[in-house]
Amino acid sequence: MTTLETRSLLTGAEQALQSACDHLLGLRSPEGWWKGELQTNVTMDAEDLLLRQFLGIRTERETAEAARWIRSQQRADGTWATFHEGPADLSTTVEAYAALRLAGDPPGAGHMSAARRQILDMGGVEATRVFTRIWLALFGEWPWRRLPVMPPELMFLPSWFPLNIYDWACWARQTIVPLTVVTAYRPVRRLPFDLAELRTGREPHRAAGGGWEAAFGVLDRALHQYERRPSPALRRAALRRAVDWITARQEADGSWGGIQPPWVYSVIALHLTGHPLDHPVMSRAIKGLDRFTIRDGSGRRLEACQSPVWDTALAINALLDAGTPAGHPAVTGAAAWLLREEITTKGDWAVRRPGLSPGGWAFEFDNDGYPDIDDTAEVILALRRLDVPGVRPAIERGVQWMTGMASSDGGFAAFDADNDRALCTKLPFCDFGAVIDPPSADVTAHVVEALAKERPHSPALRRAVVWLLRAQERDGSWFGRWGANHVYGTGAAVPALVAAGVRPGHASVRSAVAWLERHQNDDGGWGEDLRSYRDAAWIGRGASTPSQTAWALLALLAAGERSPAVENGVRWLVEHQRPDGNWDEPHFTGTGFPGDFFINYHLYRLVFPISALGRYLRRDTPQDAR
Repeated sequence: MTTLETRSLLTGAEQALQSACDHLLGLRSPEGWWKGELQTNVTMDAEDLLLRQFLGIRTERETAEAARWIRSQQRADGTWATFHEGPADLSTTVEAYAALRLAGDPPGAGHMSAARRQILDMGGVEATRVFTRIWLALFGEWPWRRLPVMPPELMFLPSWFPLNIYDWACWARQTIVPLTVVTAYRPVRRLPFDLAELRTGREPHRAAGGGWEAAFGVLDRALHQYERRPSPALRRAALRRAVDWITARQEADGSWGGIQPPWVYSVIALHLTGHPLDHPVMSRAIKGLDRFTIRDGSGRRLEACQSPVWDTALAINALLDAGTPAGHPAVTGAAAWLLREEITTKGDWAVRRPGLSPGGWAFEFDNDGYPDIDDTAEVILALRRLDVPGVRPAIERGVQWMTGMASSDGGFAAFDADNDRALCTKLPFCDFGAVIDPPSADVTAHVVEALAKERPHSPALRRAVVWLLRAQERDGSWFGRWGANHVYGTGAAVPALVAAGVRPGHASVRSAVAWLERHQNDDGGWGEDLRSYRDAAWIGRGASTPSQTAWALLALLAAGERSPAVENGVRWLVEHQRPDGNWDEPHFTGTGFPGDFFINYHLYRLVFPISALGRYLRRDTPQDAR
């Protein structure tokens, strides 16, 4: 670029950064936190209506508002997808169709006929996932006897025994326990209609599995036999233990884990075990759903989760990267809020780490039972840049807890240590979503970056760096567990390794830089379609997005790049910024379950470009001064 072009780009970047910071500051809550919408798919809204129908509390207003949103998300071919411009998803389409039938949409209506044709072409209700068939079974639209069995007696397995509840990831554990109660009762509450029009009458072809799949098939048949005549005393004791376990883990906001799946199934389980709707646990649970409900001109929709701690830490780091003074009231106020959110009690993570003192932060407003390692690392990276009362002791506790949550191989998972027993994934019940929580490159990278600042000579850091280097893919990228996908993993790994002392000229860093440059779009941005989790042809390929472009830039800047790739990426951000300082990002770039459940974090489109532009404009500033 000529000197004039460079100056023009710098001016544009400075103006874009200032406008973006102004917009971000305007989104801060009076209490000091930031929270963008966490958008998922319409199964949240369909299942909410089905839950209310099951409990007998569904109202016409809620139904009409939710139906309006569900209809707005239907695609031209009649289906619904799990992410923007994604392929049709059978189970999502079946659940949306059932919800619209509840709302009174006649099967003969054009949009319903289109959905039905697609459902039948994709295999009908017979080919849906287990969780969808559980919802259908609740209303007599699928026989309970044709679902895999998960008996509540599972509660009696000791923590060292295979398939005990602590072998499951925390989100799966909190879902499985109430489902063992629900499937033990096998309730049926008929709808005012049936869904016979969605049945093909054909069983889907399922490839015959060997090994553990075959063994678990035998086990499932044996459990079905037991389910016909369970031991009455053992079943009563198992149900009591499951109910006590569920009740003990309800959060202050009424949720379980701050996420939708364990929440709705826990409500159903408690309802079936005799808890009336006005019971304190039930009333808190049902009322708490309002906090997760968004109403606007498009209708009524539910967030599957909320991310205020994560968003607030990212916002602080973004503003500081942009050059906002550390003493700015918005920054110090956000830090004070984060300090109040520190978790000081033990949760299920202590089953594998009983001697570890509590500390750290969760993702949500209320999730004291499940602080997570990723949030803790990001909060530490934010708080350490500030001088506010109480910050240093909180950081020390957070670092101690985070370090103690290392898995045996040196890597870091999201919620638990050594939660990697893949046996759980072979069960017939587990046909949707991740059910274990092994170490991942993106979480390990964030921990590496935090430890590089706080414990630069620690054995935990050295082991994590080795883990991260070994996790690099042959093509030079890193897999992204919690963000889409290799762009996210690489965008996290390179800055972390450089912060930990790996030189920018190291073969691992150079290989990552080359991968990013190869996958830059012609328009200067980066994007990766979520289909990359299932189809390798999509790795590094997709429409350019603000968040993914920023992730790539953060990696290239950390590697010391001053290449056209960097300039073109910055130019893409400048040219695609909206007049109000934000960016449009309809594409989903967050990951819940790789291949199955995806998230559009509405604040990602803003905080990550701010960090990238800020670091670009201050790239000659020593890293410790950032």
